[in-house]
Amino acid sequence: MSKIIVLGGQGQLGQCLQSVCEDKAMVFLSSKEADISNEAQLEQWFIQYNPSHIINCAAYTAVDKAEDEKEEASKINTIAPGILARLCKRFDAILIHISTDFVFEGNQTGLLDETSIANPTGVYGQTKLDGETTIQQIWNKHIIIRTSWLYSEYANNFVKTMLRLAQDRDELQVVADQVGTPTYARDLAEVLCKIIDNNITEDEYGLYHYSNEGVASWYDFAYAVFELSNTNIRLFPIKTADFPTKAKRPAYSVMDKSKIKKQFNLVIPNWRDSLKNCLQRLKEIQN
Repeated sequence: MSKIIVLGGQGQLGQCLQSVCEDKAMVFLSSKEADISNEAQLEQWFIQYNPSHIINCAAYTAVDKAEDEKEEASKINTIAPGILARLCKRFDAILIHISTDFVFEGNQTGLLDETSIANPTGVYGQTKLDGETTIQQIWNKHIIIRTSWLYSEYANNFVKTMLRLAQDRDELQVVADQVGTPTYARDLAEVLCKIIDNNITEDEYGLYHYSNEGVASWYDFAYAVFELSNTNIRLFPIKTADFPTKAKRPAYSVMDKSKIKKQFNLVIPNWRDSLKNCLQRLKEIQN
């Protein structure tokens, strides 16, 4: 049975894949085991497993740090996807690659679909967009999925950060003028499994958007985390200008999921419902 290699296997999406795709012949490789910018090392994994699919969850995601580490961000987010695309072409493997809503500038109105103009405002978003383009130029058997505001019961993310901060503070300020959609990594993992089960055909390759349904600001997201977890803390909305960061974030990045829903017959849950599920799993882990 041919294997499915998951790169970035110890990140939150990789760990979610481990929990929801137990019936699949998957090999989960951490960044230590498989440096995605090291072609010779990756080639050995391809030779060993002759994979049918590669799921690339690995990325440089330190948005502010990327402004100072352009070369490192580019190596992981742009050059490495090109290496993967070349190896997938050589071994005739399908490449499933995870991208981001940060490819958008954030000044557009209305839902952003796959044809909306991508114009990143920072190094992270630009390197991710360049990675998409690199894949598209090298290997046609690819599925690129842009997602947003990913969180889960695993690794470090916004939900776990909010809960941790609430243990030490009586009040918290959170940005309210950046609007997008939180995405539960477990939901995305289930979609990836469904896509693989679907036996991807020629007309299904390409670029897709996936997040949970609904719209939220970071303030809304934090408020829901505390409300649904019965956490007592005073929360105050602030503007982006009150919380300056090295990298500029999109003010608006709500994506249109019509294409992926239609192509793979998906029903996507609302972000609040998925957040409830995540908080319940976190509670079970802690108990």
